[in-house]
Amino acid sequence: MLIIHAHPRPSQSRVIKHLLEVLSAQPGAELRSLYELYPDFDIDVDAEQQALLRWQKIVWLTPVYWYSVPSLMKHWIDQVLALGWAYGHGGDALRGKTCWWVCSAGGADPAYAPREMHRRPFRDYVAPIEQTARFCGMHWWRPFVVHGAHDITEQELLQASTTLEQGCDEFLSAPSPEGPAP
Repeated sequence: MLIIHAHPRPSQSRVIKHLLEVLSAQPGAELRSLYELYPDFDIDVDAEQQALLRWQKIVWLTPVYWYSVPSLMKHWIDQVLALGWAYGHGGDALRGKTCWWVCSAGGADPAYAPREMHRRPFRDYVAPIEQTARFCGMHWWRPFVVHGAHDITEQELLQASTTLEQGCDEFLSAPSPEGPAP
């Protein structure tokens, strides 16, 4: 499993730290921590593409920033998932791989409702991330989201870690579907 981790201030996030510990503890996991590797945003596209080629199961680990991913993760997507490599004519390098977005959201789950703060269900904000993976021919695994990251209790955080461990077991043991994603 390849973990693409993007958090601009990882030391300030208890949730992402716990999620990263769980993911990194998986046997054979490879970690690419983008803000450590590319603090100047000068991404080594070839190194990132080579890492993606080594794995069938790919995790994007990020906080939710303004209903999306942090800026370096977006930049990584723009640079690494290139036309002719990840999509478009001849762009089938990721076809058939499986992608899983593991993320933390500051807002509590009930805040993602029509009459609440965020006005829409959280799944509406997942769509662009999901479509990015699918456009590259990847299979999409249901996202793992920890809501209320700003106010989460230690017990809730431990429960989220346990649930993620179980999710990892399912993700890693599930056979990779044949062919490109529908």
